[in-house]
Amino acid sequence: MDAEQFVETVRDDNETALSRLGSSKSLYAATGGEMDSETVYRAAADAEHAAHETFAAWADELDGDAGDLFADVADTERQHYETVAGKLDDHDPGSVPGVQEFLREGVDERDVVARLGGFVGRTLASEKSKEQMTGFFTGQADPQTAQLFRDLKGDLDEQRERALAVLADRCESDEDWERARDAAGGAIQAAYEEYTESLESMGVNPKPVC
Repeated sequence: MDAEQFVETVRDDNETALSRLGSSKSLYAATGGEMDSETVYRAAADAEHAAHETFAAWADELDGDAGDLFADVADTERQHYETVAGKLDDHDPGSVPGVQEFLREGVDERDVVARLGGFVGRTLASEKSKEQMTGFFTGQADPQTAQLFRDLKGDLDEQRERALAVLADRCESDEDWERARDAAGGAIQAAYEEYTESLESMGVNPKPVC
């Protein structure tokens, strides 16, 4: 397996979850049904703050190319947080998003390959939320903020490509790729489970109505 095949496989494995995370219900779930600009900003700020904390910790714990990667990601996520939080009068971070809980608790801290795989999965899930936020502000006739979230998604694309390059260097066997694949799927499924639980708590069917 190579990096391109890895991403394709992870997308295929988690096709349903990613599709639903990219639906209009995703933002409704993330905001607890409060579909207004301030609540969307707060949801985004919570996500960026948690991402910064996760990857700053990983940067401190790792060395070499992986440590450098996560140090740069942590710095980018800090900038994202400051940008989004700057849209609010104040921001106290809320609960840690499910995907970040998984990365912190569900990935073996001694397994760099699994961490890289989980990170790739996180980018695939997070880009779906960025797309929904972009669409929300486009619908609010706020093209400047829509472009902001489009730019944040662009950073995710760059992060994923760099992580895949590091992962390809680290994976020496099919077993390595499988561990990365499992972690990537775990991150996506953690985001999907949070989405499902949020909608069900509001009495909303998480599955699309056909």
